[in-house]
Amino acid sequence: MESPHVLKGRIASIKNIRQITKAMELVAATKMRKSQEIALASRPYAFEALRLLKELTNLPEDHAAALPPLLTPRPIKHQLFVVVTSDKGLAGSFNGAVLRTFDRMCAKDGIDLTDERYHCIGIGLKAIQHLKRRGAHIVASFVRAGDYASVEQVRPIANAIIEGYENESWDAVTVFSTHFRNALKQDVLVRSLLPITYEGVKALTDEIATSKGGSTEQTAPITGDYLLEPEPTPLLASLARHLVLMQVYHLVLEANASEHSARRAAMKSAADNARDLGESLGLLYNKSRQAAITKEIIEISAGSLTS
Repeated sequence: MESPHVLKGRIASIKNIRQITKAMELVAATKMRKSQEIALASRPYAFEALRLLKELTNLPEDHAAALPPLLTPRPIKHQLFVVVTSDKGLAGSFNGAVLRTFDRMCAKDGIDLTDERYHCIGIGLKAIQHLKRRGAHIVASFVRAGDYASVEQVRPIANAIIEGYENESWDAVTVFSTHFRNALKQDVLVRSLLPITYEGVKALTDEIATSKGGSTEQTAPITGDYLLEPEPTPLLASLARHLVLMQVYHLVLEANASEHSARRAAMKSAADNARDLGESLGLLYNKSRQAAITKEIIEISAGSLTS
């Protein structure tokens, strides 16, 4: 059994750790509430934007020629992977789950990230560090995405993705990010961002509509004819860019809400564990102290008997 002095030092260290983790839990809870409100409030608009994208990709054949490049699939020669994580750790399995999903996909499809056909964009310091370790070709990096709350802050990310697709630097864009379900559950989603196809957008709208983390409801499909003025091609191109921007904005908000929720849960668990460990060490300290007192009493008694 350790001496009371050593145990007392350990108890003091555990107490300090618990104070730190408790403070981090409160900070994460405050950020979680704010990011959760923003993410859930954006879902109706994101859902309608996706629903409009779905309708645009399902236009009659006589309008197919007017579709912009973002809405026109082409043979895939180069691919872009967008990995969304946080800048900081101490968030439980939040970052690890996204990175493991990305690595499993690469292993399953036999993707060598050092190949020039594959490009990557890292959002969050953890994603950037992981991609560098894998030797990936990183075309853009974005940090402090966990503090983004406006469309303008997300616009550079969307512009980098869209411009690369329009310039044919890549022919397909896949995003790995976290979807916010509730304060205790977040799911990793693999989304095909570009090219925009009817099947892909339909699957994503169904995912948002049936999400238990919000109150977005499935609405009736858009019916009727479209009247495009003055010219359909530039109008659809501008609209497609805006709707892709809204998709990127929505997934960043979802990732932010998931990050702060995961960090709050992790810090709460750490604070609870520190409390339990402190109580256990307190019992050991009392036992050790009692044993030391008993030993001294025995020594005093033995000395008095021998004298």
